[in-house]
Amino acid sequence: MNDDRRFYSHFTRTSHFTRTMRILVAEDDDALRSVLSRGLTENGYVVDTVEDGNAAAYLLRTHEYDVAVIDWRMPKKDGLEVIEGARRGGIRTPVLMLTARDTPGDRITGLNGGADDYQVKPFDFGELLARLRALQRRPALRAGPLLECADLLFDPSTRIITVRGAPVALTGTELGILEVLLRRTPSVLTRRMLAEQVWENEADAVGSNTIDVHVGRLRTKLEGSEARIETVRGTGYRLVGT
Repeated sequence: MNDDRRFYSHFTRTSHFTRTMRILVAEDDDALRSVLSRGLTENGYVVDTVEDGNAAAYLLRTHEYDVAVIDWRMPKKDGLEVIEGARRGGIRTPVLMLTARDTPGDRITGLNGGADDYQVKPFDFGELLARLRALQRRPALRAGPLLECADLLFDPSTRIITVRGAPVALTGTELGILEVLLRRTPSVLTRRMLAEQVWENEADAVGSNTIDVHVGRLRTKLEGSEARIETVRGTGYRLVGT
């Protein structure tokens, strides 16, 4: 983005969230994508980046994100098409549209197409961060229906796990694993799928026994529940109820 890069250099380091916050950044400009990834990571997000609309649409369909930043002009499929397709598919991920298109008509088109907010380039990173946090504070957008398996219940709006009504204390990583398993039950999730959803650096998790250790601890905390995590040998894990 040549001289415009100076607009993206204002980073504000803040304390990390109480749980992993995952964000999708779809932006075809390499320099801006890198700056966004670095700044958001420094502010506690786990960031997935893509450079074209097809990849963005795929990740929105297959992953759970707290919020997404989608550029309007991208190759293969533009951002507006990505957002409209996601909304038609029932995906409620809060989306901030990022674009150099700054006319009132453009804003109206973007918001009517399903974007929740609209940020014009060039921009101040602090303002972008504030807009993303504001989107995350909208319970109606962020909270999905209650997730359950047997006597295990998860409320996405409060991030509370209960077994037969009693809360279960989990670490952020354990909660991330359990949420992904709950959202896909009774499907089998590979170790790589879990790593991509829960860990910032999935390669480190896949290449070690980190996932197995955390799943083991999670099983211990869920002892007594009718929901259990099964190991599918050679593949991964799934959550089932008895």
